[in-house]
Amino acid sequence: MAERTIEFESPHFLHSLFAEDLPLLRDMEESLSVRITTRDAWIKLEGDEVNVEAAVAVIEDLEEARRRGGAITASTFRYAVNAASESLSRAVTEASAEIEAGDRVSDLFECKLLGTGSKPAVTPRTKNQLRYLEALERNDVSFGIGPAGTGKTFLAMAYALDLLKKRRVDRILLTRPAVEAGEALGFLPGALEEKVLPYLRPLYDAMSEMLDSSDTLKFTEKNMIEIAPLAYMRGRTLNRACVILDEAQNATREQMFMFLTRLGEESKCIITGDPSQIDLKPKSKSGLLEAMDLLRGIEGIAFTEFEGGDVVRHPVVARIIQAYEDGRE
Repeated sequence: MAERTIEFESPHFLHSLFAEDLPLLRDMEESLSVRITTRDAWIKLEGDEVNVEAAVAVIEDLEEARRRGGAITASTFRYAVNAASESLSRAVTEASAEIEAGDRVSDLFECKLLGTGSKPAVTPRTKNQLRYLEALERNDVSFGIGPAGTGKTFLAMAYALDLLKKRRVDRILLTRPAVEAGEALGFLPGALEEKVLPYLRPLYDAMSEMLDSSDTLKFTEKNMIEIAPLAYMRGRTLNRACVILDEAQNATREQMFMFLTRLGEESKCIITGDPSQIDLKPKSKSGLLEAMDLLRGIEGIAFTEFEGGDVVRHPVVARIIQAYEDGRE
């Protein structure tokens, strides 16, 4: 049996490492097969030596992330514990419980977007989210593919706003197929933006979480953020813009080709979608499915695929997604 006690400068700092949520420590005990005791500003870890090492690595990783200015959430904590649990599984064959590079929470907090004024910086919460942001930076056209709640739309919006605030682009254009409206879109009341706003609400919700109201007002008043139905993109050339196509699984093959060929100089194009939520009839008409088949391996185009483990909403969402995936098999 091994034992390690780690002390910190204050109880408040220690509690921030597990999001001030003691049940998370019980989950960690079960996942890593260790016994955890904490009082005041110290935490004691007991168990087999390799398990204690893995638990210490979790605490040290969370400490480093916290000292870099990151806020530890329940999701962040579980990510660190899962990485350590996977390292224990590898130790059976590799004789090492070291957490791999890129799996540490502190690695995630090296990447920060926005974070001015009263709003905190946006950081990736999983390894695939970090890879997604790296792909957005390296490529002119990036696809984020995966189930609901994996952050693909939220991070696309954060990246686009970061480009806009740094003046690397002059505007953001948001678009989404209005499948449910069909030909009735023109009969809806209000101007064009009011007609399509319900379909782009998730993007606006994400924007409100990242920007102060003064920045939001400035960008909208100066028409630096534009919304348009996908069907209205034909004939345009978009220079120095970041263009986001959300819910791309509901774009037809013709619409997807039209959209991808709008890209002008010094622009970025981000496409997000979930192939399991295609509303088109038949589903084979989806332009996202065709793009996934035809565009892989082309220089300047990247695909990041998210999994159930990347879901950063309520933990039950990941279990719901897994249940449906199992039911389809």
